[in-house]
Amino acid sequence: MENIRIRCRSCGKELEGMSGKTVSCGCANMAVIHNGVISAVDLSQVLMLNSLKSKVKNSILTSEDLAYQEARRQRKVRKLDFEIR
Repeated sequence: MENIRIRCRSCGKELEGMSGKTVSCGCANMAVIHNGVISAVDLSQVLMLNSLKSKVKNSILTSEDLAYQEARRQRKVRKLDFEIR
């Protein structure tokens, strides 16, 4: 399994996570990798170089099914007016 790699934009230091070990850059942003979890004071200053999760899109629904569901989602609820006697 490949380790997570990040770069702290504040100090420019590149970090690679190791299992069971905490790795930190040490600057004011304090970017930390610990057991696959990334944390920092300002996460917008952290750049992901790679990730553990790969995005595989295995969709059961066809494009026609997705278009039907989207059209169905956009339907409005009709309010019915009843005459009270």
